[in-house]
Amino acid sequence: MKRFKWAGFLLIVLLSACTEDQQNQFSRKAVEYLDGSYKVTYANGSTLKSWVIKEGKVTSNPKGYYYFWDENKHYVQTPIENTFIEEIK
Repeated sequence: MKRFKWAGFLLIVLLSACTEDQQNQFSRKAVEYLDGSYKVTYANGSTLKSWVIKEGKVTSNPKGYYYFWDENKHYVQTPIENTFIEEIK
């Protein structure tokens, strides 16, 4: 149990030393490898679009985009800076 507490403490210290951009990149990588159900929303000015991904995956690429297959099996690619991902159950 003590070892687990120290590992958690070390992880918090390491994350707090990262810049906000590095933390965002880490968060995107975590989403990249998780399968599940998500609501993806793209918002830019007056444009607002949402997709539901059921038991799928949202992946990012180094060019700054999320990409995924929606529930109608359409390939969708959205810019990371205007996209919000929520896990749904």
